[in-house]
Amino acid sequence: MKSDELSQLAAGLSALDFKTIEPHLVALDKHLTLRSYVDGYSISHADTTLWITLRSNKVANAFIKRGALVNLARWFSYVEETHPEIQEEIKLKDEVERAKKAAASKAGASYNMALQDTEKGVVTRFPPEPSGYLHIGHAKAALLNDYFAHELYKGTLLLRFDDTNPSKEKQEYEDAIIQDLALMGIKPDKTSYTSDYLEKLYQYCIRMIKEGHAYADDTIQEKMSEERMEGIASKNRDNSVEDNLAIFEQMKEGTEIGQKNCIRAKISIDNPNKAMRDPVIYRCNTDVPHHRTGTTWKMYPTYDFACPIVDSLEGVTHALRTTEYTDRNPQYQWFLDTLKLRQVHMWTFARMAFIRTFLSKRKLTKLVDSGYVWGWDDPRMPTIRGVRRRGMTIPALRDFIFKQGPSRNIVSMDWTNFWASNKKEIDPIAPRHTAVDVKDAVKATVIDGPEKAYTEDKPKHGKNPAVGLKKVAFSRHLILDQEDVKLFKQDEEITLMNWGNAIVRKITGSNPITEIELELHLEGDVKKTDKKVTWLSTQGQDLVPAEVYEFDYLITKDKLEDTDNYEDFLTPHSAVMTNALCDGNVVDLKEDDIIQLERKGYFRVDKASEGGKAIVLFGIPTGKAK
Repeated sequence: MKSDELSQLAAGLSALDFKTIEPHLVALDKHLTLRSYVDGYSISHADTTLWITLRSNKVANAFIKRGALVNLARWFSYVEETHPEIQEEIKLKDEVERAKKAAASKAGASYNMALQDTEKGVVTRFPPEPSGYLHIGHAKAALLNDYFAHELYKGTLLLRFDDTNPSKEKQEYEDAIIQDLALMGIKPDKTSYTSDYLEKLYQYCIRMIKEGHAYADDTIQEKMSEERMEGIASKNRDNSVEDNLAIFEQMKEGTEIGQKNCIRAKISIDNPNKAMRDPVIYRCNTDVPHHRTGTTWKMYPTYDFACPIVDSLEGVTHALRTTEYTDRNPQYQWFLDTLKLRQVHMWTFARMAFIRTFLSKRKLTKLVDSGYVWGWDDPRMPTIRGVRRRGMTIPALRDFIFKQGPSRNIVSMDWTNFWASNKKEIDPIAPRHTAVDVKDAVKATVIDGPEKAYTEDKPKHGKNPAVGLKKVAFSRHLILDQEDVKLFKQDEEITLMNWGNAIVRKITGSNPITEIELELHLEGDVKKTDKKVTWLSTQGQDLVPAEVYEFDYLITKDKLEDTDNYEDFLTPHSAVMTNALCDGNVVDLKEDDIIQLERKGYFRVDKASEGGKAIVLFGIPTGKAK
């Protein structure tokens, strides 16, 4: 290409319609066949302009990453890796795009919340406890904090692990949370730990005791709960400061006396808001070493005490909290006021809840430990890893959550909407393949079929040629699904998809049918047949065995009540595996690829076919009942 042609190419590649940009992409790929750069032997204005144009075009960018045009993909990656200076221009473009999104707000939700003092800067935080894997509810909290910090405002997002309960916390969970956030496209600007502040929190607690705002209490837990409910003061509420400090030191040492005590904030005994009735702010835990601090500490602050203090110390400006904390928000404010700490603005949003699902970490852990599910990444689990393993894409996950917005209205959502958003992402790009169930598969003889098997190239996606081509084998010997064949009638004209029409000349057997004979009628009109069926040739290709899984809800009841024992409502058989045979092209699929088995649904490849072993496919819901 000449220089003037290259300059015009950028304009042609800016369209968001694939059909419009496809010929330009192909031309650029051809031009790059023996070139490292578009123009000359070093980065040029043409390289920069074209790279930014392609990187800014989500349609072109997504296509290039699939690697269909090898030379273009090579050049694109090379420029990205070796010329970071170009990223600055992209960042500017991204900021402009974010500003537009913020002005219009996300479709389906209002983000016009009038947060206070945003002109002074915005710092949000996501503070998970590393005691389990992130679930779909955590995803909303994480993504909203990310959105307010990085998209709506040019702010900062902090990731802080609330690691003050060593009995439940593990490094494994901490690592998984970091990975899950990365999966969702969330990049915190800073990572910290509440355990980094244990000495400061200890000093703040001493200060509260000295100022008469906290006391030690050895009331047994059951009685303490009763007294709080009934508005009765603890027998220890008016102990002296000296006694309280002495007991606090015993707690620090983990002595027998210390372990019998806790420290409670001296707020109120009869406040109508029971969260304000002298909550516990420190308790002993000598059972296991802390995974970061070892045995240095024998007592730890509660989340309710540590959170407002560390939020203030770390510069958090806006604390986004779910509605379950509504009663505890005054408590959060009381700690800031009592300790005279920098103020933090609070905003409450509703948690996400789904029908026939529970998000209780305790219950989910029990499912894993009991072996009812395969693990935290089981595709039936409502964890980030679970829904990802089932086939949820990150763009669809982000889009779905952003559409819920920061509303305070609590609703129990149907999973159909969740998965319907995913279908919009995968349908335009999922290659089409064919599978036949092994059980009761019907042998079909095409009496006038080809004497010798042969293959033809067919598009993997009828509406998107960019997905590529596949080999379709044709022969006289086919297999079909029993479910299709049992509906056939003698001498009925049917359509063999990707081949043409055929007439059913003979049916052998019933319930199950074992064999049929077909006579081709390729001149027939496929629009006039009632039955259009998938099929596989047993000759001309090596069929690939598959284990095809479909999953049901974990529980049988839409919404569990507080009095329900969840174990009574577990679905007896929530995973069903079917053995199938797939077309020979399936052997090239990799783990995490998403495909459509025609007339069966969408599937994610959980294990690729290697060494003749079966490929493992997980069914992806589409939001519609099958």
